[in-house]
Amino acid sequence: MTSSPEPSPSSPASPARERRQRVQSAETGMAVLKGLAHLGGRSSLTALSTHVAESPAKVHRYLASLMEAGLVLQDAASQHYYLGTEAIQIGLAAMRQADPIRAAEPCLIRLRESLEVTCFVAVMGNKGPTIVRFEEPGLPVTVNVRAGSVMSMLWSATGRAFLGLLDESRVLALAEQELGEATPEMRAQLDAKDPIGHLRREVRQAHCASVKDTYLRGISAVAAPVYDYAGRVCAVITALGATGGFDPAIDGPIATAVRQEARAASALLGAAA
Repeated sequence: MTSSPEPSPSSPASPARERRQRVQSAETGMAVLKGLAHLGGRSSLTALSTHVAESPAKVHRYLASLMEAGLVLQDAASQHYYLGTEAIQIGLAAMRQADPIRAAEPCLIRLRESLEVTCFVAVMGNKGPTIVRFEEPGLPVTVNVRAGSVMSMLWSATGRAFLGLLDESRVLALAEQELGEATPEMRAQLDAKDPIGHLRREVRQAHCASVKDTYLRGISAVAAPVYDYAGRVCAVITALGATGGFDPAIDGPIATAVRQEARAASALLGAAA
């Protein structure tokens, strides 16, 4: 069996080979650009080469091409490379399109189908956490909340997730207002000495919020935050169900799934892992 002769250096490359080379070149260029972003947007050649597992000489060639395109610049004093104007424009365009509701939609569907629970995504509105997308399983739980409903800051899992993880004065103000208007029976559900502070610490420690029969009698829920590219809580994903058949434990399968889907939505919005 004879082997095909290798093309001589002067032989033209086949169209298929040229396409493969172009694809490989583009993949390497994108790996270098993404590596620079992962290193904080600024790096030495040595550190970047180590990060992308390529030789410094090869990375330098790709950096030169990226600099020609305006995607990368080089600091004359330190010789470090950093993201250029064109890269910034691409990032800004992506951020303008980042929509927490759209990012959360597939997460809600996966939760609904895999756990057969009612779930929704909420954002902070002027009056409090407001449901903007609602999904129900085939056998829904009867609850008097729908898209447009405003949730309690103190007694809903959704509100507690915002309260614990979104540092805004209006969030605290809404919680304090609710606390002032609460009945003695409702206040008894909270820590006597530091009701709001205790709730916030619990949520931050678990990185999710869980309630059982506190907001709606017979209903339990778990909620987890969705972060944007700046690391700010921009939405909360919540799953709820009838207390008898719904496990609200923060280390249970439902809470674990909700946190996982919240992380997936955050990743679509550019949040750091």
